[in-house]
Amino acid sequence: MLINDDNYFKVLEDIKSRIREAQYKAVLGMNKEQIILYWNIGRIIDKNIVYGNRFIDNLARDIKLEFPNAHGYSARNLRYMRSFAKLVLDESILQTVSAILTWSHNTHLIDKTNTYDEYLWYATQTIENGWSLSSLEYHTEHTTYERMPERP
Repeated sequence: MLINDDNYFKVLEDIKSRIREAQYKAVLGMNKEQIILYWNIGRIIDKNIVYGNRFIDNLARDIKLEFPNAHGYSARNLRYMRSFAKLVLDESILQTVSAILTWSHNTHLIDKTNTYDEYLWYATQTIENGWSLSSLEYHTEHTTYERMPERP
C-alpha cells in the first residue's frame, strides 16, 4: 500500500536529510583521518630520512607489497607527506585547518605556497569561502595572497 500523505512525505524528507548529513559527516571524518595519517607518516619519514635517497622509494614499494589495494602511497605522495609534515608543525592547525581540506587542496598548497603564513592564509580562505580545488588554483595562480592588504 502506497502512502500518499503530507505528513509521511515530511517524515521521509527528514530521514533522507539525516542520511545525507551522516554521509557527508562520514566523508569529512574519513578525509580528516586520512590527512592526519598522511601527516604522521610524513613525520616518521622526516625523522628517518637518514636512510638516504632510496628510502622513500623503498617505503613505497614495501607498503604496496603489504597493502596491494591501497592507494595514495606512491613515492611521490610519500614525498608530499614529508613536505606536509615539515610545513605544518602545529598539531592544532593540523586538526582545525589542514585536516578539513582535501589532500588535493593540501598538495596544491605545498606546491604553490612559499611560506607557512601563505599556506595558512590560502587554507583558511578555502575553508571560509568553500573554495573548490579549481577555485584555489585560480587564487594561487593569480597570487591573491600577495595582493591582500590584511594578510599576516
